[in-house]
Amino acid sequence: MRPHLRSAFLALATVATLSSSALAFTMDEEINHLLDAISASPCTFIRNGVSYDGRAAVEHIRMKYEYYRLEIHSTDDFIALAATKSMMSGRPYLVQCGAQSMPAADWLKRELAAFRQHS
Repeated sequence: MRPHLRSAFLALATVATLSSSALAFTMDEEINHLLDAISASPCTFIRNGVSYDGRAAVEHIRMKYEYYRLEIHSTDDFIALAATKSMMSGRPYLVQCGAQSMPAADWLKRELAAFRQHS
């Protein structure tokens, strides 16, 4: 490859990499989005067999987030440690939207994937 073409190609590749990096969200932005999505959701959040609306569910998850904050190094850590299962009983949290029920981990991962796709 000619030197001037190589330089142009490298410059273009650098710009493309910087552009895609600039569009990525930080862990805090992703977690805050998930917390907002839970709070605003019309779905029912089920913890240890008890149903909660989004605002009550997010209060509990925020409390767990603060408790595990030093162990959370990624959005996936947040989902696993603070938002998907009871640490007391080990039972997974569920999300029920209409007649459909699913593990909270699945619901959160879908929400996160959709959020990342819009970056």
